[in-house]
Order: sequence, then C-alpha cells, then structure tokens
Amino acid sequence: MDPFVVAGGDAAGLSAASKCKRESPDRDVIVFEKGQWVSYAHCGTPYFVKGEVEELTNLVSLTPDDVATRDIDLRRGHEVVDVDDAAKTVTVEGPDGQFEQAYGDLLLGTGARAIRSPFDGLDLLGAFTLHGLPDAAAIRAFVDASFDPHEAALGPMDPATLDRFANVPAPEAAAVVGGGYVGVEMAEALTAQGLDVHLFQRGSHLLPPFGPAVGEAVADELADEGVTVHTDTAVEAIEGDGRVERVAYEGGSVSVGAAVVGIGIEPNTALAEAAGADLGDSDAVAVDRYGRTGVDGVYAAGDCAESRNTVSGEPTWVPLGLTANRAGRAIGATVTGDPTPVGDIACTAVVKAFDLGAGRAGFVTEAAAREAGFEPVTETITAGSRSGYYPGGAETTVTLTADRGTGRVLGASVVGADRAAKRIDTVATALDAGHTVAELERLDLAYAPPFSPVWDPILVAAKVLGGSV
Repeated sequence: MDPFVVAGGDAAGLSAASKCKRESPDRDVIVFEKGQWVSYAHCGTPYFVKGEVEELTNLVSLTPDDVATRDIDLRRGHEVVDVDDAAKTVTVEGPDGQFEQAYGDLLLGTGARAIRSPFDGLDLLGAFTLHGLPDAAAIRAFVDASFDPHEAALGPMDPATLDRFANVPAPEAAAVVGGGYVGVEMAEALTAQGLDVHLFQRGSHLLPPFGPAVGEAVADELADEGVTVHTDTAVEAIEGDGRVERVAYEGGSVSVGAAVVGIGIEPNTALAEAAGADLGDSDAVAVDRYGRTGVDGVYAAGDCAESRNTVSGEPTWVPLGLTANRAGRAIGATVTGDPTPVGDIACTAVVKAFDLGAGRAGFVTEAAAREAGFEPVTETITAGSRSGYYPGGAETTVTLTADRGTGRVLGASVVGADRAAKRIDTVATALDAGHTVAELERLDLAYAPPFSPVWDPILVAAKVLGGSV
C-alpha cells in the first residue's frame, strides 16, 4: 500500500499520522513540515510573551524524537508545493532539492497565516504579527529587557536571529491592533511586561463573536488594568523611521515603540487548489463529514479546512485547536479502513482577559442567528457564580439565544471573574443534543456552595428566556 502522506506537522497532521500508525503499524506514514517546529500550542504564545510560560519549548506537545518513537517519518524543512492527483504524487522541496513522493492517501494540514495589515509599517523594527513560536520569541525578546535568547530554551531557533530584537532598548508603550482573541490576550501580556498598552478595535466592541455583553465587560476589565481601549477606531498606519514610533488613526496618533497586529488569519489553500479541491464560501477547503475534499484520496483538516456547524448544519470556518486535533484523529482512522466522522462544531471558544474569563458557543447574537435562517430571541442575565454566603463568588453574565418558533437553543456567551468561561461547555453540549430552552432549564447540573448556587447561571438564563419563546 502506498504511504499515507501528510502536508503539515502540527495539530491535524500529527494527530492523523499518529492515529494511522497506531491502527496500521505496517503502513508507511510520512509527514512533511516546511518549518522546524511541529506539534506546538499556538494558543499558548501570548502567555510566553507575558512570561507566564517560562520556556518556548514548554509549548511543544510532541518533539521530533517523540514522533520518531511512533515510527512516523517526519521530515522538517520539507514543503509540499504541488499535488498531481492523477498520478497520486506530491512534489516536495527540501534541503537537497525537489523530488516526487507517491501517496495512497494525502492529508492537507497546511494551516493558516496571519493577515498582514491593510496599512503600511509592518516592515518596521518593533512591528509584529503573532502566528507561531518564532513570532512569540521575537516579541518577547523585544519587549522583555530581562529576556536573553542565548539562555532561553528556544528549540529549533537560532538565537542570533533574535539579537536584532533583544539588543535594542525595550519600548515603554505598545499598540495592539485588533480586539479579537490575540488582541485581548496580547494586551494583557504586554501590560504584564510593564508597557503602556493601547488596544485598537475597528468595531464598536471587543471580541465580536462573543457579543456586546462580553465585549463591554472585557473592555472595562482591560481599562481597569491600565489598557487604553480605542473602539470604533481604525488604525491607518504604523509609522517610524526604521523603528515603530507611533500609530496613526483617524483623528490622531499615539506614540508607541512596538505594535502587534492581530486582525485575523486566513487559510492556506494554495496546495488544496493545486490538487483540484474546491473551496467553500469561507475560502477554506470544502470537505465532507469525513474530511474528504472530493479529490480521490485527498483529505483536509485543521485551520485550512471548513467544518459543519452543529446548529445550522451549514459549512463554517472557525479555526481552533480542538477542531484540528479531532479532525486529524478521525481522518487517521478513516484512511485505515475505519470511516470516522470529523465531527460538527458549535464554534465553542473561551478567552482570558486579566481576571475575567469569557466563553461562547453557537449563535450568540440575534443578527448571526437571523442570518442563519432562525427567528432569534435573546436574554441577558447576571447571577452569582457560587452560593451568596460562600466566599469567592463573582457576578456571571450569560446571554442566551434561542429560536422563537421551536424553542431550540441557538447559542450563548458567558463572562465573569469566577470560572465563568468553562460554564459554556454546558451550552455546547446542549447545542450538540439539539436541546430546547425548556430542556436546558431541566438539566441536572451539580450544586455545592463552593462551586455554584442551586440555580447555576446557565439555568437562570434558561428560566428567563423560557418566558419569551
């Protein structure tokens, strides 16, 4: 049997390779990774910049040696640049030149890339995007005067490449452009490094997919921690003479010595298109419930591929870590003869902003639910996170959305300072089960004073919304 070939050595790729090898030990499994890092936790990079994660290598889940013990042929520094689906071969560029590799099944786990700013200035010293461990190391070297790249455990990086950032005075102020996950987390990280931070968001509130209640609460929390939050403010340029000196926006500018641009990512689909795979409306690779692209023997998973939305049943693109790992594992089983669905997604996500935690799942806002074809009704409540007499509680705000005609739960957001974010898992489970608001209200959730009031905030929201559907 021809090898199972994987393009991309991160979450989806190595999950698939590991599962395939475990189920079919005699089959050759080859993973081509164009970079040097494999199987790392991108979501942990802001916490390395903050200094909460001490070593960059702590973010690595599987080292190349770990992969080798699984009898997987991992080739770093090798990029798959073309696919011949008729001949079932890929063209690979490596250190020794270009060659062809035959495959029986092919997984495209090519990930995504940070969107470059729609304005000038990212070529200046001190201007960054954050999408990968090298970016995190560069930012940390630039903003943390105590960070020595020659002493840090940086894995497959040449510390000399970081000297450009480490051997200049650390900035006193920084701009973060974009109020999504990366923007909020980087505002916290840079504040922890002692910088005066300005966060710019083009829209009216931070974290748009989480809805206004979360966005407003997070903005207040950032402001309380010293971050200057600029909403409804579009950055026009990052300016400076060789180094970042200021950020210009309509109506003014602010002096800063560093800028982190986090305005989103876009899927890497060139290889999929070369293979003849179709793209969906999101511009990510369209796949079926088994991760198949429609091209014989070619699969796609992770940040380059679409998934099916649990609530609407329609394709969607929400690139997150669990989605990639789960889909890769399923494809690894499928190519061994055990067809396994990659699973639908409820777009469940959580984010931390200093002492606040926020979570969301499904369609949070009425506008998003209406666009998906529902007739939404929404209620926002605030309830205690623990029994009122038990210390350590905090207000928890829940926004719950349902379909008026059927009562079906469509989504929710949660925000608060006492373990609020993970409460969203209750809603994610209800979405997967297709629960109505009444069924959500009747869930037998755990109660004890240190953990929850008798009526958990999710149940309170369901009680209140139940009167409107």
